[in-house]
Amino acid sequence: MKAVEGPLPLVDEDAPRRRRGLGTAITLAFFAGLLWLLSRLAHRLPWGDVAGALQAYRAPTLLAAAALVAASFGLYAAYELLCRRYAGHRLSKRLTAAIGMVAQALNLSLGSWIGGIGGRLRLYTRFGQAPELVARVYGMALLTNWSGYLLLAGGVFSARQIDLPEGWRLGEAGLQWIGLTLLAAWGAYALACARSPRRSWTLRGVELRLPSLRLAALQAGLSAVNWALMAGVVFVLLRAQPAAQGIGYGAVLSCLLLAAVVGVLTHIPGGLGVLEAVFVALLGHRVPPAALVGALLAYRALYYVAPLLLGAIGFVVLETGAKATQGRRRRTAGRTPAQ
Repeated sequence: MKAVEGPLPLVDEDAPRRRRGLGTAITLAFFAGLLWLLSRLAHRLPWGDVAGALQAYRAPTLLAAAALVAASFGLYAAYELLCRRYAGHRLSKRLTAAIGMVAQALNLSLGSWIGGIGGRLRLYTRFGQAPELVARVYGMALLTNWSGYLLLAGGVFSARQIDLPEGWRLGEAGLQWIGLTLLAAWGAYALACARSPRRSWTLRGVELRLPSLRLAALQAGLSAVNWALMAGVVFVLLRAQPAAQGIGYGAVLSCLLLAAVVGVLTHIPGGLGVLEAVFVALLGHRVPPAALVGALLAYRALYYVAPLLLGAIGFVVLETGAKATQGRRRRTAGRTPAQ
């Protein structure tokens, strides 16, 4: 065997560190730009007009918006029931649905580590489920939420449902291409669910399985309807503002879907400030910013704050129920059989 002549190629040991540094720099630059945009928005807003917009809401409008919020959280319960079917645990449907709604209420305002992951882990394990099962449930819930997003956002962006402000580099054609890409991504997922010869993978000791095509279609359908309901809440509140009568539902839905992605990229719980900045940036040339921000603050109160309070109460109730169940099991296990 002929020896290799010359020096061996060197491994760039600093490459991973440089990549991490570049990623950190990009993230910091993104945050800096977002903070600058939010500070400009805060300084320019006439907060007296925002307060007036909030005070102008009447009971019928708020009740209609609250009904849409309730319907949306009902769909979060349906997500959890899909997860129950996928993961195969034996908790009752009522208890599973309650855990799903509580976890989502905490997740929206406090972030996934406290709500989506931490809340589920605490409650499911308190009711006797293994952490590995909780990981499968959370993964399925996450996949359900974003599979519907891919389908709905892909269709909405492809149909050019929003008139972007002049001067935006992305342009409506660019947004349309993004929509087509999202639809292709969902199509690839559906094809994998239908035809992939490999059905499961193991990640850090947790088995992850592809759902069936029927289950994937249910995921996308439920999630797409839920995203549409969320936009419906904003639309009802925004159309109650006299200055926003010309805004169509498609434009509101497009803004909400775009804001959701920006919120995920920034890792800010609830997209606090991000939602408002996106709506003002995209619709501020058609609607006074005070009307937009007023509607979005009312949306946050109904969709985030009220469910957070109810979710905290629900968490305590479920914890108490789990403790009582564990006590009964210990007492039953400690009894001696009758002679």
